[in-house]
Amino acid sequence: MPAVARARLSLLESLRCSIFATSYNPTSLRTGAKYLRARLRGPSMLNYYPKIVKISHFNKLFPGLDLEDTDEIQRRNDLAALRARGKGAPKKAKTKEQSRRLAKKR
Repeated sequence: MPAVARARLSLLESLRCSIFATSYNPTSLRTGAKYLRARLRGPSMLNYYPKIVKISHFNKLFPGLDLEDTDEIQRRNDLAALRARGKGAPKKAKTKEQSRRLAKKR
């Protein structure tokens, strides 16, 4: 039984690829097709982390409710305590003359 010619095999391969909608790559170059066919990770990652509903969301949706956000109140109290001890964030400069960075460069 004679061997099949290489040209016939490549023709058969290209025909098979066109029928089954796969990419014809006779030189075996890297195409990245494996990564393009892979399932996207973003949607499953979004579903993995639960949606955290905070009271501030309800206050934005329903302005008339005026619910108390205890976490926000605690955060503000902590910031006030830090500022009282001199550990808070520095005040923002309103003008270029007030900027410490500009004064250091001169």
